[in-house]
Formats: sequence, structure tokens, C-alpha cells
Amino acid sequence: MKRAYYSKSIQEFLLESESSILGELTASHTNRTLEDLQINAWRKQIQILKEQLREFDGKIYFEFAIPRMGKRADNIVIVNDVAFIIEFKVGDGGYEKYAIEQVIDYTIDLKNFHEGSHTIKIIPVLVATRAETIKESIDKITTFETAAKSNKDNLAEVLNVFIDYSKTAIDINYWENSIYKPTPTIVEAAQALYKGHNVKEITRSDSGTINLSKTADCINRIIENSKRNNLKSICFVTGVPGAGKTLAGLNIAVERMKTDEDEHAVFLSGNGPLVDVLREALTRDEVLTSKSGGEKLTKKQAAIKSNAFIQNIHHFRDDNLLSDKAPIEKVVVFDEAQRAWTKQQVCSFMKRKKGVEDFNMSEPEFLIDVMDRHSDWCTIVCLIGGGQEINTGEAGLEEWLKSLENHFSNWEIHYSNLIMERDNYLKENSTKEWLSKSGKSEPELHLAVSVRSFRSEKLSEFIHELLNIEKENSQHLYSLIKDDYPIVLTRNLDEAKKWLRKQAKGSERIGLVSSSGARRLRPIGIDVKNEISAPNWFLNDSMDIRSSYFLEEVATEFDIQGLEIDWACVAWGANFYKNGVDWKYQNFKGTKWQNINKEIDKEYLKNTYRVLLTRARQGMVIFIPESSDIDHTRPKEFYDSTYDYLKEIGIKEIEQ
Repeated sequence: MKRAYYSKSIQEFLLESESSILGELTASHTNRTLEDLQINAWRKQIQILKEQLREFDGKIYFEFAIPRMGKRADNIVIVNDVAFIIEFKVGDGGYEKYAIEQVIDYTIDLKNFHEGSHTIKIIPVLVATRAETIKESIDKITTFETAAKSNKDNLAEVLNVFIDYSKTAIDINYWENSIYKPTPTIVEAAQALYKGHNVKEITRSDSGTINLSKTADCINRIIENSKRNNLKSICFVTGVPGAGKTLAGLNIAVERMKTDEDEHAVFLSGNGPLVDVLREALTRDEVLTSKSGGEKLTKKQAAIKSNAFIQNIHHFRDDNLLSDKAPIEKVVVFDEAQRAWTKQQVCSFMKRKKGVEDFNMSEPEFLIDVMDRHSDWCTIVCLIGGGQEINTGEAGLEEWLKSLENHFSNWEIHYSNLIMERDNYLKENSTKEWLSKSGKSEPELHLAVSVRSFRSEKLSEFIHELLNIEKENSQHLYSLIKDDYPIVLTRNLDEAKKWLRKQAKGSERIGLVSSSGARRLRPIGIDVKNEISAPNWFLNDSMDIRSSYFLEEVATEFDIQGLEIDWACVAWGANFYKNGVDWKYQNFKGTKWQNINKEIDKEYLKNTYRVLLTRARQGMVIFIPESSDIDHTRPKEFYDSTYDYLKEIGIKEIEQ
């Protein structure tokens, strides 16, 4: 794939005419509406670069693709041992914060995801053509705390600061042909798919990873077979936290909409914050895209379309309660299907909230029953997170299989055999035995590698062992990830916040997360009962006090499950603490703590911490508060033993 609209050696670029360069750029540019504005910007860039690059040898690229972000860097210039990522702001008289963040984001993206950029010197440069000359600390630029700043007259001088001709030159041919392995956030991925990008363009496909395109091919094959032979089929897509299950589901929904509109493929999620965040992200992005293309689109118009693409599973359920006809949808993707309710939970809800007295099915049974109304064919795709049931009454994979076994024996079942090997999917041997006899194993339906924490694929495995108090295994896994995925400890919340702000570069998102049951963090200033607006927290910028960046509002497991941020502070509460050789589980009621005794409720609480500890893509600080001498609800034993356990595993305290 051609990554740049134009690429030549610097010497060839200097000799080529402006009109020839513009012709090549224009031929590659697809947005005709912006042609005059863009051509004028390119013309100015060409003029400045021809003037400023006369003394250099190397290579130049115009409009270099940054796939994960769905954008293009204005220029990349490689000279000797340095790759400069250059962003032009033609006509600007100052170095704006958003522009600095933009070029740093491009630089970090290449550093993290482009193999040829992992070990080379790579420098972000902002050219504001009318700005004054500013000299920045070289250390701050090389660590991406800021960008090198240039105007139209001193770019050559700025570039020369970073070039060391005594160093080995970059192998440009290797760099150009290096693999790009992006791991987008679910928000970035949803936006890209919605715009029509292929999943192969925005995700990893390296060896050792069962990638999303293979999963999509497998599900598409099952759907086509069901359609051709009038079969009803259900696929269970499993995977480790952060492996891309939601992305796989979004991709299938988009692909099936393109394949056949009459299938009315729909993506359904019971995760309210995820639905709200994705809908808002798609709406905002479409408004911006339309604006940049010279079209007028209101936010309300954009929202109608995005709301049809992503729907709340409970609305789907309630609509089909009102009728016994087959739904219009032939292909339904259920995100986080492990969170569908048990019979007891849904019957209680129907009676209390809907006035339905005689409802007697679990949510999985009812949802399959709705699709079973089709007289010919249909396919359900269930995205299942192992060990991520966090709510009272969430049924897990077990209930889906029991419903199929007891009521829908004519359905074809497709799953990955790895379900049998992990105890956090199925606990009953009888269910495993039935599934192995009744279903068909498809290896592509399990996503085994976490791509959320691209810095360390072993993070989810480490957290699994840590929560199971397998100390030696935890120590070993931590030794493998600590260099790539920073985890630190502190007893001081201000130090935790300082650490986060220091780690984040460009627009990397930081945030404070905690368990909804960590009620006694309130004296320290963390109020888990204070509800957040998930779209504001996840999408708004660092100038908005409601955003995650301000580290004021805390997101709980219910807000953040299925989503992610770059750097997290996990505030550990007294509801789940190390007590000798096991965990102590408790709830805060009224003025005191009460023990949690039911095994299922203990499992929910452990899963809460599993979710919180796997939300950060790049690293985290774990904050465990000090005890209080004057507060009987915060004694030493609630905190110190947990802190000591994490230190024994090898996690270091923040260096003061």
C-alpha cells in the first residue's frame, strides 16, 4: 500500500518543478471540495521546503498515512539518523496547543506501531509559518513533551540541532517497507469502520495473532452457510480482555450491512456507557468530516444515523416483547453477551419495571427465542468476555449454552475450543461435555492476544494470576512486562496524578478509575457514587473539567468496561483486600463494612478489579491509601497487606 501521496529523495524534490509535485499530490487526493484550499497549503509547503532543505540529503514524503488515526502527516523528512515528522500550519502566527499535540500524536503513533520507527530517533516538528523564533529544551522534544518549533525561515536551523552525522544513517528502504501494526482504541476503530475503512487497514495482522480479519472471515462463512441452507446459527467469539471482541463485532455488523442491506445487521450492547460513547464519537466525527468536506450536517442529523448503527440491547428486547413476530434483523451482534441477565434477574425487572407478571425466561433464552421466530435462517454473534461478569444477575456464557441445550437444539453452535481450557468461561463439566458434542469448534473465534495494552500482550495474563494469588507466576509474568508496560505503586493520590501527567504525551488520555464499591475513598476526594457523563469523560479534551484528563471525576467498572484509556490511576478500595492467603470481600452499608459471603458475589467483585486493572493501554499507577487513626472504617489491615502483596510481586513505588 502506498503510504504517502508523494515520496522522492530530497535532491529529486529540489530539482522537480512545483507544478509537477502539485500534480502528483492532487492526483492522489480524493476530496475535490477542498482542492483549492489544499493546493494553496501544499504550494506554500513546497516553497518553504525547497528553500530550507537545500543543504540536506535524504528523503521527503508528503501526506504520509497514519492509519490508526485515519489521518496523514503533512511531511516526513529523513536525514541521516533522524526522521522528522513535520506538521505545517500555514499562516499561523503562533504555536497552538492543539497543533503541538497533533504532531506529537503522529510521532508517537509511528514510534509505537511502525516497526521501522521503534528504535530510530524520531522528532516532531511544528512549522507555524508566521510565528516567532522559539528555542525549546532538546530533552523535552526528544521525550515528546513538546514539539520542535519552526517558522518559514528557520526550519533548516531547527532540523540541524537534532542530526548527528557521526551516527549510522537510517536504512530508508527498510524503514519504508516496515510493517505497520496499529492497535486502535475502540472509539478510533468504530470511527474508521464507520467511514468505510477495512479492518485490515486499522488492526494488526502479524504472525502469532489470530487477527480480526480471520475472525470476520470465519463468521461470514457461517452466515453465508446459514443463509444458503436455511439454518439458524450462533457464534461465540471469546477472547482475553482487550483482544478486540467489540471491534470484531462492529466489523461484522458493518460488513454485513455492506454485503446485503436486507439482512439489517445490527450491533447491540447492554453496556450503556459504551453505547453512549461510541454513538457520540461517531456523531461528532461525522459532523467534523462533513464540515471539512464543505458540507453542512447538523449534530441531530448525524446522531440519527449513528443511533441506528449502534443500539442498546434492552431496547431491542423491549421492542420484541410487544410483538411475537420475527424481527427485521437477520444478523444480530450481541456485545458483552456474558452480561445478559439470569432468569431471576430479568423476571424481577420485568415485573417491577414493565408490569409483565408471567415472564419466565432468562435474557439469553429470550434473545435466542426472538431470533428463532424467523422461519428460514438467522445468525447470532455473541461476544463473550471471560471473567468479566461484574453485575448481580449477569448470567455468563453458561446460561446461553443451557438455553440452547434445553430449548433450541436445532441451532448450529460455533465456538473456540479454548472455552474449555479457561475456568473463567465455563465452570460446569457437564456443560463443557455437552458443548463438545453439540457444537463445532472454530479456532478463529477466540482472540488470544490483547491489543489494548499494545506495550504488553501478557498484561491480562499477569492480572489473572495476580487476582488468583499465584505469587510466583505473577512475579514471573511481571518480570516479562515491566520494561514495556510501566506499573507503579503509591500511597499518595497527588503523586499518582503527577505520575500520570508526566507519562502522557500529546493527547494521550489519562484517567482515574475505581470500584463502585470503594465507598471509603470519599475522605480522600474520590467519590465513586458521583455519576459521570461517559461521553464527556472519554471524549472531551484536556481543557474540559468533566473530561478524564482533569483527574477529578472517577470512572467505575460500569463506566469503563469495554472502553480504554492510555494511562490509568487505579484507586484500590477497602472492599477487596488481601487477607492472609486470600482476598477479603466486603460491601459498605450505612456506617460499616459487611462481609460478602456468596461465591457468585465474590466472583463479581474480583471481576470488577480484573476490569479496572486491564483498562490502561500503556501503563498504570495503583493508588492504595494510608489508613486513618480517627476513622474506624479505614483501619491498617484494609490497605497495608494489599500494598505489601503488590510490592512482593515486584511492583515498585513511585520514585520521589
